[in-house]
Amino acid sequence: MLRHEQLLQERVHDAYKRGAKLPEPARCRDCGAAYRNGRWTWKPAGEGARPVRCPACRRLREGMPAGYIRLSGGYLRVHREEIVRRMRRCEAAEKRAHPLQRIMAVAAERGDLVVTTTDSHLARRIGEALVKAFKGSAEYAYGREDNLLRVGWSRD
Repeated sequence: MLRHEQLLQERVHDAYKRGAKLPEPARCRDCGAAYRNGRWTWKPAGEGARPVRCPACRRLREGMPAGYIRLSGGYLRVHREEIVRRMRRCEAAEKRAHPLQRIMAVAAERGDLVVTTTDSHLARRIGEALVKAFKGSAEYAYGREDNLLRVGWSRD
């Protein structure tokens, strides 16, 4: 009897998530976040921490976001500064507990605003915060292969 073994491919591949845990303690050379007890934190790394680069800083350095938020509509054009402030407050709240959740860039594109994030959870959280604060509607589309979230928010 012949035996055929299958190589199972993971459904979602994220090159920025390590397969194995880092040796501890470690400290990000760019932002100062510490890797302790299997997670990234803002607490001090302690003596002898290895210098590494955290996944968020790697994404920032390489320009590879995990989340995109496209904001559009007439409401955006009138309330742009207020909306950006709300997104920044949302980022600050998330970043306090989760160092890997950051806004990478906020850019104008053909009348819309495009925001990129280092984590898909932050993109979702910002979309939810915009709907709660300013109404409008949000759509969420997850990439099947690349662990990428695209959020579209609009209000006319």
